Amino acid sequence: MASDPSIPGASICGELPPSYTRSALPANSDLLRRPSYCHAAFALKQISKGKAVGQKAPLWIRARFQALLFSLGCQIQRHCGKVLFIGLLVFGALAVGLRVAAIETDIEQLWVEAGSRVSRELRYTKEKQGEETVFTSQMLIQTSKRGGTNILTQEALLQHLEAAQAASKVQVSLYGKSWDLNKICYKSGVPVIENGMIERMIDKLFPCMIVTPLDCFWEGAKLQGGSAYLPGKPDIQWMNLDPVQLMEELGQFTSLEGFREMLEKAQVGHAYMNRPCLDPTDPDCPDSAPNKVLCECPDIAQELRGGCHGFSKKFMHWQEELILGGRAKDSQNALLSAEALQTMYLLMSPKQLYEHFKDDYDIHDINWNEEKATAILESWQRKFVEVAHQSILQNSSQSIHAFSTTTLNDIMKSFSDVSVIRVAGGYLLMLAYACVTMLRWDCAKSQGAVGLAGVLLVALSVASGLGLCSLLGISFNAATTQVLPFLALGIGVDDMFLLAHAFTETGYNIPFKERTGECLRRTGTSVALTSINNMIAFFMAALVPIPALRAFSLQVIVYSF
Repeated sequence: MASDPSIPGASICGELPPSYTRSALPANSDLLRRPSYCHAAFALKQISKGKAVGQKAPLWIRARFQALLFSLGCQIQRHCGKVLFIGLLVFGALAVGLRVAAIETDIEQLWVEAGSRVSRELRYTKEKQGEETVFTSQMLIQTSKRGGTNILTQEALLQHLEAAQAASKVQVSLYGKSWDLNKICYKSGVPVIENGMIERMIDKLFPCMIVTPLDCFWEGAKLQGGSAYLPGKPDIQWMNLDPVQLMEELGQFTSLEGFREMLEKAQVGHAYMNRPCLDPTDPDCPDSAPNKVLCECPDIAQELRGGCHGFSKKFMHWQEELILGGRAKDSQNALLSAEALQTMYLLMSPKQLYEHFKDDYDIHDINWNEEKATAILESWQRKFVEVAHQSILQNSSQSIHAFSTTTLNDIMKSFSDVSVIRVAGGYLLMLAYACVTMLRWDCAKSQGAVGLAGVLLVALSVASGLGLCSLLGISFNAATTQVLPFLALGIGVDDMFLLAHAFTETGYNIPFKERTGECLRRTGTSVALTSINNMIAFFMAALVPIPALRAFSLQVIVYSF
């Protein structure tokens, strides 16, 4: 049984374990039943002697690898204390990297391929149109509780007005200041007026960008906040503001030709004052409304046909698709019915809000920065959703659904947060399973403590692998936090069971100093090939150009390594 230099691989594979040469092999020995599994060099030697048949090339490779694993196992056995200490130290140091872990929740960063057409178009929009065009949309959607019901009725529109008004009046208090929609909404092209008094008045009155079906009616003015004061006149609001009449009155005090020309180009006209009222009995409904005198309810479908206009008929046209859902039309393309109403509030981006107020004296005492602007926008959006849901009575025939950018981010964050209870419960169940299945009545063969230590070691390796990913700059996402801990637990515990079973099978006739080496010789190849196959599979998955899937695949590769 000594190594034969004439046999390829025999000299480098080492001698058979002493136990194989000291005594006759039992009939049921693994060396007789599966020699290539437990000692490929022995099988290769038997083939060379003509006592067995098989493929030499694979056995030669396996023999070399088994010799390497046997040597490694013997070294680990010889320096077990040092290996355990250094391993725990390295794993613990890498696990500390979890302190700098970054969880990515931005949809664009997670699901838009870098360099893709969508990515290029987004970048082009920002480069060509500038950051001023970037805004966040908050949606208010109304549907009937009875599916398929036509929602183009006066009652439904008035309920939508009630919900939209409640949402537009939302205020939050942060940093000792009050923030309402008029302060944080997106306003398109606020004009610059040379006359200081007129400029301040226009700045207070300039409307927010609100895309709503209510703009087809005078009631759309009720969603606009802000007011201005002129001596001898009531407060000027959009509900009573006629821009044509206002220009005539202000023209007596200063020249407004440039501003008047701009209003004419934008086709502002009389703004909301000549639009029909949803409720002509409303005491605030202006006499200039076409249905005020006769107190007739407007034809809702006819008014909404083709969409609505904001205060500027030239630049603010809200198509039907933006404000109505589930539309039905006749053969003449006339609107017959719809199943949903939608209003969108456009808010400034955090950068815009910061730039807008950075020179404002009212906030000079709060150390204004972009992070505080972000906090204000997020707080307002959360309250917007809360107020919108409370604006309709429970017994109403209509349902209100509010959605904001922060709502989506909150959902992504909640999905991405690690559930300590769930993860701990999974690992505790695995601990119990490992201990129970590895217990034996024979105390000498029982490995319950080995199962306990194995699962704990797998948990530490998962933490260290994720910590290394954090140090490498790989961001986490929902797949990482919800899937990877359990996937890694399954892979790691499977290898632990294989090694523990192989260690038991080595038998007591193997010298103690060689038992770890013999265990690795038998099972190490399978464990190594499993890890390599996992790495290759997830490396191929990492080629998928979706950032979220790529990050998840890279993290599994790092753990497997």
